[in-house]
Amino acid sequence: MQKKLSVVAATVVLLGLSGCGLFSEKADETKGWSATKLYSEANEELEGQHYERAIQLFEKLESSYPFGTYAQQAQMNIAYAYYKSQDQAQALAAVERFIKLHPNHANVDYMYYLRGLINFNDQISFLNFVYEQDATERDPKATREAYAAFRELVTKFPESKYTPDGLARMRYLLNAMASYEIHVARYYYRRGAYLAAANRAMGIMNDFRDSPSIEEALFIMIRSYDKLGMTELKSDTERVFKLNYPNSKFLDEGKKAERKWWNFWSTNAAM
Repeated sequence: MQKKLSVVAATVVLLGLSGCGLFSEKADETKGWSATKLYSEANEELEGQHYERAIQLFEKLESSYPFGTYAQQAQMNIAYAYYKSQDQAQALAAVERFIKLHPNHANVDYMYYLRGLINFNDQISFLNFVYEQDATERDPKATREAYAAFRELVTKFPESKYTPDGLARMRYLLNAMASYEIHVARYYYRRGAYLAAANRAMGIMNDFRDSPSIEEALFIMIRSYDKLGMTELKSDTERVFKLNYPNSKFLDEGKKAERKWWNFWSTNAAM
């Protein structure tokens, strides 16, 4: 009998504790909030750079009022908050979801722009990277994806207010990709792979015609053809080089200057 009373007493205690909230989930403070209040509070958190909380509130808004006027804006803000919190995977997923659900939205151009920014930031300090690491150690995938994203923006929305910035970033990304190719060509040359160096430099000539890297690409081709004994190709390339870059820092000014000229490039190529 005493044992039964003990069990009953324990059950009463547990029920009392449960009533106090020990075994219940934390109450949802947003319960009953209107869409306007949720949106206002979420935006305040976003502006305060409390991205995790902002995302929670925007998601709550979207789930509670999926057909309201704020739902689509909440989806856009979720993508932006993930981007600002440097969660690239979630940010890209949110962007792709919005574009798929709302391809004709009045502000869908911003989502294409944001997709470019997400990838653009992923290739953090690209030019710093190529000076600190061997250029062949990493494929600049994010750089190409960022370029493709901005290209889609400017192609689909030429009149968008985001297009001028997209074009500027595309120019930067093209130069970054050309710079990467230059480092790879240098890598091949330093290791005696002269044909590979010449071919890589020729690729820069074909793919990045307006890049500042063209000057050095021509120079690498000249030196590579020289090493390979391809005198005719060397002469032709040297003629093009001198015609387009008469004041080049790489330009051979004679037999005396050749060693200084070559040492300059070799030192910079090793960086």
